[in-house]
Amino acid sequence: MFKSRSSWGVWMEIRTWLAGCSVFCALWTTQTPAHAEPQGGVRQGASLSGAAFGATRNGDADASLPLVRDTLNETVVGIPAGDVTLQTTVFKPDGAGPFPMIVFNHGKLAGDPHSQARSRPLALAREFVRHGYVVVVPNRRGFADSGGKYAGNGCNVKANGYAQADDVAAAVAYMSEQSYVDQSHIVVAGASHGGLTTIAYGARDAVGAPGVRGLINFSGGLRQDECAGWQKNLTDAFGTYGEQVRLPSLWLYGANDSVWPGPLADEMFTAFSERGAKAQMVNFGNYKNDAHRLVGDRDGVQIWWPRVKAFLAQIGMPTAVEYQVSELQAPESSGYASLDSVSAVPYVDESGRAAYRDFLKQYSSRAFAVSNLGAWSWAEGGDDPMSVALAGCQKESHGVCRLYAVDSAVVWHDDSTQTASR
Repeated sequence: MFKSRSSWGVWMEIRTWLAGCSVFCALWTTQTPAHAEPQGGVRQGASLSGAAFGATRNGDADASLPLVRDTLNETVVGIPAGDVTLQTTVFKPDGAGPFPMIVFNHGKLAGDPHSQARSRPLALAREFVRHGYVVVVPNRRGFADSGGKYAGNGCNVKANGYAQADDVAAAVAYMSEQSYVDQSHIVVAGASHGGLTTIAYGARDAVGAPGVRGLINFSGGLRQDECAGWQKNLTDAFGTYGEQVRLPSLWLYGANDSVWPGPLADEMFTAFSERGAKAQMVNFGNYKNDAHRLVGDRDGVQIWWPRVKAFLAQIGMPTAVEYQVSELQAPESSGYASLDSVSAVPYVDESGRAAYRDFLKQYSSRAFAVSNLGAWSWAEGGDDPMSVALAGCQKESHGVCRLYAVDSAVVWHDDSTQTASR
């Protein structure tokens, strides 16, 4: 059995948590903390066998509706934007369309933007594909594998937003020309720095591109602790945008958002709306331990979709469920042990049992994996904590990793022939 060392988490430092946290993990080995933006849990490393998972169809959808695979027909394309090419993820329903389109703008992590992973907001994409939308996620210049350098503009938040908006405009224009896109039904949205970018896009051309009907801002802004008066800089930027935006917008912020302290979210909205912009503000209250992670969590869909659906209807965008989407389903309880029986977890040493106690304290969208050589990993939140837990465990073990517990059930079978293949 491996000797376990200290655990770690995929935690964002609050001072630089500008993109939100979507997945929390712990591994059996010491590593450097990483960051995660609000795009859901990216599947890593382990592929999931049919023995461990099965496909499920959305319960509120008509069984006669066409089924879209769980890949959501994901493709990566290059979008020209002046002198650079933007690495862009596209999710879409089956068929030729034309489909309504949402362009979603990602957040910003601390450090080099080029080291930021390609944005893949799976939970959001899945919901919009279910409703018949093409989902377009451009990585702006300087981010991930897009060309160029990040246009930071120092402490000038207003200029930062406008610079980001140039790339959004390029993405909207390019994708509007694709045959499978309904260029008369477009909405632009974003989270955190992407929310600020979305509002700046609306201000850039006042009415936006033809066919753009509205803007959705999920916890938008830009936190710059290194800049004196950053809160005023941010509020003033939204005030300036409010003088120019003519598209209707929906703002969604939570009460326990770690990035926007005190009344800052209300102050940003007031500065924006008092300048003549047509906007709605929704405070959805507390979400788990931090409202800033809402969009990255599959659990968050039930919070934001009803508000977004109402807004889409107001601006003449489609809201009916058009497709079923194949999803991964948690395995059923095995009855091997009670969930809170720490001593029942196989193979792990005391460090692993301590990690399992931590796992039990997490929110219900969670998974714990172990290997026959004593490695372990847990994950919480995001789009697919099961895959993240398995991949984290498998990364540290030459033995086979399997799920021990998922959500509120032990799913382990004491059968050495059961495997989750890589």
